[in-house]
Parts: sequence; C-alpha cells; structure tokens
Amino acid sequence: MAKPTLTFVCQSCGAAFSKWSGRCDSCGEWNTIQEEKPLSEGPGKQSLSARGRAVPLTDLATQEAPPPRTASTLSELDRVLGGGLVPASAVLVGGDPGIGKSTLLLQAAAAFAKAGLKVIYISGEEASAQVRLRAQRLGLAQASVKLAAETNLRDILTTLDQERPDLAIVDSIQTMWSDTVGSAPGSVSQVRAAAHELTSFAKKRGSAVIMVGHVTKDGQIAGPRVVEHMVDTVLYFEGERGHQFRILRSVKNRFGPADEIGVFEMTGSGLAEVVNPSALFLSERGTPAPGSVVFSGIEGTRPVLVELQALVAPSPHSQPRRSVVGWDGSRLAMILAVLESRCGIPFAGLDVYLNVAGGMKISEPAADLAVAAALLSAREDTALPAETVVFGEISLSGALRPVGQTENRLKEAQKLGFSTAILPKGGKAASNKAMTLSRMEDLTTFVGEVFGAG
Repeated sequence: MAKPTLTFVCQSCGAAFSKWSGRCDSCGEWNTIQEEKPLSEGPGKQSLSARGRAVPLTDLATQEAPPPRTASTLSELDRVLGGGLVPASAVLVGGDPGIGKSTLLLQAAAAFAKAGLKVIYISGEEASAQVRLRAQRLGLAQASVKLAAETNLRDILTTLDQERPDLAIVDSIQTMWSDTVGSAPGSVSQVRAAAHELTSFAKKRGSAVIMVGHVTKDGQIAGPRVVEHMVDTVLYFEGERGHQFRILRSVKNRFGPADEIGVFEMTGSGLAEVVNPSALFLSERGTPAPGSVVFSGIEGTRPVLVELQALVAPSPHSQPRRSVVGWDGSRLAMILAVLESRCGIPFAGLDVYLNVAGGMKISEPAADLAVAAALLSAREDTALPAETVVFGEISLSGALRPVGQTENRLKEAQKLGFSTAILPKGGKAASNKAMTLSRMEDLTTFVGEVFGAG
C-alpha cells in the first residue's frame, strides 16, 4: 500500500506545499504553514475502471420549470438573491467586522419566518442571550425563529437533520469545528470541511443554508477559494463605517444575475431598505462646486446616480499624491496619463484626490469620462452645471467609447431632474426628448467644448 502523501497548507491563503517551511511563498506570512491530513482514504484497491451506475443524460432542449422562490419582506435582499430564496441553495455572505452581517441575517430570518418558512439561526460567535438582545432591539423578539449557539459541526448537522428547516443560517463558517479534521477551528481544512458538509446537507435535504464568512484585510472571504466554488451564491456586504449606507452585492449567483446590488441604510432600529438609492446618494449634494460631477452608472440591472468628487492641489513633495476612495487607483493613473498625453493637460506637481460620495464603490469603465470631468473641473476651478450627468469610457488613444444600457442611465437621470447628459458618440442610438444630449467623439473635443481648452 502506498504511503499517504503529506500536505502542508498555509492557514492564511490556502496554498499547499510538499514540505514545511517557516514562511509562505504565496502570501509572505510567517508560521502559518501546518500539516494537514487528507479528508478521506480514496477508492482504495478498487479500480476506478470498475463498472458503476449509468448517469441519466438529457439534451439541451429539455424544458424544466424555474426553481421555486420564497420572497421575503426585504425587497432589496430578494433583488440580490435573484427574486427570492431558492430551496436547497447554499449562500455565502461576507463582509468586514461590524458592518452589520448578523443584523441583516437576523432581519432576513424573521422576514422568511413571517413568509411561512421554518427557520433555524445557529450562532457560533455569540451566545443565545446576545442574539436575543439584538432581536429585542430590532423589534423581532416575536418572530418564529429557532435559535441555537453551537460550534460542533456534527451536533449542528444532527439537529438540522432532525428539524428539517426550510432555512438554516450559520454565523459563522470560521467558527465551525469538525471532529474528523485534525486542525484548529478557522483553519483552511476546517473551513473547507464545514462548507462541504453544510452544502451537501442543503442539496440532500432540500433546505436552504446561509453561511457567514469572515473577510481578509484585502476584502476577500477568508479561507480557500474552493468554498466560493462550492456554494450557489456569494454575497458581499459592503460599506464604510463613517457612512450610513450599506450595499449587499452579488458576485456569484447560479439562480440570478451577478453584480446585482441591494442598498440599505443603517439606522437605530436596524437596516432599512433604500428603494431609490440614486436620490439618497445625491441627497447631500448642495450647490455645484468645482470637482463635483454626477455619474450615471449601472449596478447589475439597476441604474444608480452617484457624485464623484475630485480635488487637485499643488504638492509640496517631489512625488505628488494620488489618493482614491471608491474607485480603481490604476484606472485613475491611466486617465491622468491620457489627459497629459492626448490633451496636453499636465498634472505633474499636483496632488490628486478622488472620492465616490456616500461610500459607494464603482468598478465599471463607464465612469472614465465622469472622472476626467471631475479632475478637469477641480484643476480649472470651474463647476459643471448642476443638472448635468456624465458617463463614457476613455480609450488610451483619447477616443470616447459608448457604454451599455444608455437608455436606462438617461431615464434614471431624467427621473431625478437632470436635463443635460454628456456621453460618447456612436453605439446604439439613444434618444431622450426631455434631455439635452451632448455627444462627444474624443477627449480633446470634450475638453474644448466643456472647459474651453484643448
């Protein structure tokens, strides 16, 4: 019999090695590599070529009914899930500590219980008394939610198998401990084993399982990446501590669109839904000021208007600062390089600060033109008209590229009282009789027409 191969796994990033070392070559952390035993012995002496059960096959034209869904009273949560909770689905929710994950899931548990589901909430981080205090503070003490505080995975699975709930919430996956794995709770092997067992339970028993995952300093869910591949849906709960807005973002969803967002507002009585996030993000926008530009973006299927704020000031240092909040820093460097190379507008010797108001995070390239407008507005100390929205992608040649869902962007802007839009030429022709559309061919034309330079 072959000797079992030893595997050494970094408990920080999940990288596997054939021998132990003090420092992980993948993430650079020290004293995080530990020996791990295999989860199973494998097939043994029986060859995989032995005949097994034939797998039924179907063709692509087979018609199947869409999965049934249970909607809650939290419409923003239902939107991110793709229309509601799907039975036998596994959902992983991640977010920074203290962002409100437990509050959101407790409110979701009460909402689904009110919708008629049998819900069990299992806390591995807090005692039952702490969860009850939170429920009383949120006004959910009378919700028909079963509660338990446990970290032993075997006991949890036995309880769930006896109770057969429609929804089980496990907070969190990093605190679960399996006696079949010889490592500490929170290690890569423990997290992988717990996620596998809970996902398998969901598929076999038809119960939906929501698991909470911790995040690393980079904002990624801690543990091996295989955990995100196991589950059906991965949600990130985002937001800044200093802002009251919280954004629930879907980065993977097998039953609905990815990159969908739900917007919540943190209040004294819990998380409140924000039906019109554009109006809320622009609610504190006052008199137009240099460096302030409104961008009409798309998050999933929802158009969202946010304010981009830029500040350009002389730098006392030899290396000017480039500070970005809510956007990609490398994308900002590209916009500055295009402005200098194609339009002859230098930013050397100037500190540049860019912020997305309200704690929103933007990743789509359609914000390029709005960022360039904010930078030029701040540099020239000239404010754009208050009723103007800007969107478009900038290429390295300085040309402006059209972006998708132009009609939805314009409709959202019109609904909030904007009368002028600056956008690229070309692409699918978009028309809006109630708005004045200024179509720009390249960045040089935009600079000349809007700021009188070029």
